[in-house]
Amino acid sequence: MNTAVVTGVSSGIGKEIAKALLDEGYFVYGLSRTPMEFKKNYEHILIDLTNAKAIENLPKLKCNLLINAAGIGYFQPLETMSFAQIEKLIDLNLKAPILLSNKLLRSLRENEGVIINLSSIEATKSSRFSSVYSATKSGLTAFSNALFEEVRKQNIKCTTIHLGMTKTNFFNKLNFECSDDKLCSLEAHSIAKFIIDIIKLPKQMVANEITLQPQRVGIKKKQKNY
Repeated sequence: MNTAVVTGVSSGIGKEIAKALLDEGYFVYGLSRTPMEFKKNYEHILIDLTNAKAIENLPKLKCNLLINAAGIGYFQPLETMSFAQIEKLIDLNLKAPILLSNKLLRSLRENEGVIINLSSIEATKSSRFSSVYSATKSGLTAFSNALFEEVRKQNIKCTTIHLGMTKTNFFNKLNFECSDDKLCSLEAHSIAKFIIDIIKLPKQMVANEITLQPQRVGIKKKQKNY
């Protein structure tokens, strides 16, 4: 049976990816701080992915697919960000995917596996109030591309997907959200279906970098509650 390790499965894109993989007959190990249960072929591992020791102490997991979907965003002037916010961005968006890849690489090599890293369109451009977030996502892209050059002869594939605005709870604690115009945001279930297509590519074909973005650009500022 094909086996996947997916982070961020408790909500949003990670949850939709886990559901899509289960529909495809995968056994899924879901990693997140919030429990998520599916009917069958699923095991949840409660873990704080910002804790390097917790990743190091994970049990040995046999898998042929790793999808790093967990992530967080803070968008504000650098001088107003706390050290704790900066560390969390780096730890979850960049350090965790690197450590998980390190932890699972032997199994992925034995099974000629696939690593998919969900990056952001912010990794491809420069935006105000996005310096640390963009740094973590561009770092993830650079890591993914360099790792592929390291492991391609071992028949491991590495794919980076730069995502535009997607309608999920990613924006719950931010001061802006997706526009009401449906053409201004992606949908998590559509991204999950696209990922299924990627893992079904012929053995000799690798999609290294892909950018998915909405047809239109638009955000909505949240109203302040006084």
